[in-house]
This record gives sequence, C-alpha cells and structure tokens, in this order.
Amino acid sequence: MERRIGKCESAWLNLSYASTECFMSRILLVENEENQRLFYEQELIEEGYVVLWARNGKEALKRLEELPCDLVVLDIVMPEMDGIEVLPKIGSRYKKMPVILHTAYAHYQNDFMTWLADAYVVKSSDLSVLKQTVKELLTKRGEHVDGQGLSVQETRGFYETTP
Repeated sequence: MERRIGKCESAWLNLSYASTECFMSRILLVENEENQRLFYEQELIEEGYVVLWARNGKEALKRLEELPCDLVVLDIVMPEMDGIEVLPKIGSRYKKMPVILHTAYAHYQNDFMTWLADAYVVKSSDLSVLKQTVKELLTKRGEHVDGQGLSVQETRGFYETTP
C-alpha cells in the first residue's frame, strides 16, 4: 500500500535514499478491523507520524523485519496470531521499541502477559488518550528512538552519509 504524506513517499520507501526532511517517527498499527484501522491511521498521520499497518501479529512481525518502527500500537483480539502471542516476540526482538496495547477489552489488563507492554489503552472513539500515550512514549528519553535503538538524529546522520 502506498500513499503520499506531504513531501514524503509511503512508509515502504527505501530509507537509504530518503530525504532526511521526510524522516518522521514510524508507527506500526496492528489492527484487524479495517474501519478502525483506517480511522486510527488517519488520526496518527494527522499527528505527523508515518503509519505502517498489519492485520495480525504474524503480519506485524513481517512488517517489522522489512522496516523497523519507532513504536507499535497493538490490538489484542486478532486472527492468526493475537496481540498477547506476538507481544513477547516483539519485545525479545526489538527491546527498545515501545508497544501500546490498544484493545476494547479492559479485562486483559489483568493478564500478566500484557504487562510486557509499555502502555495499555482501552479503545474509544476519542483518540486523545492514545495520541498522548504515543507522544509520551516517543519522547520518554527526550528524543525519538527507532526500533534498532538509534535516535532520529543518529539515523538521520547515517542516511545522510550512506551513498
């Protein structure tokens, strides 16, 4: 899926050729309900993020291998591989990547497996809590950090010097 975001190509572009002015925080949105995914995606794009998406945990792992992200917003109830199953896999492969569990079911918060997430946000039509949580997690250390543990500044420097 390709879409224009301002001057920047979609999140699937080859970042080694990307202009550094187009480097924005990348969020992987993992949501199986298409209408909700489109709604969340649009809201996060309006906040200035590049949004990649996946329909389940299996697709999420594939997307992260293709292009590491700065943060993951993860639904729990999904087909093939649910959020609770993929959460420890993301945590073990991408230790510095924050994960927000974003679900309609508040009772999952008591499941010890969900404690691996950096935040737990119950779904609502008002996305202010989700947006604020994304912003807080991305700026927690005073700078955005990508999925490989590199800050945006370090990543920009890398891509500026890569032929």
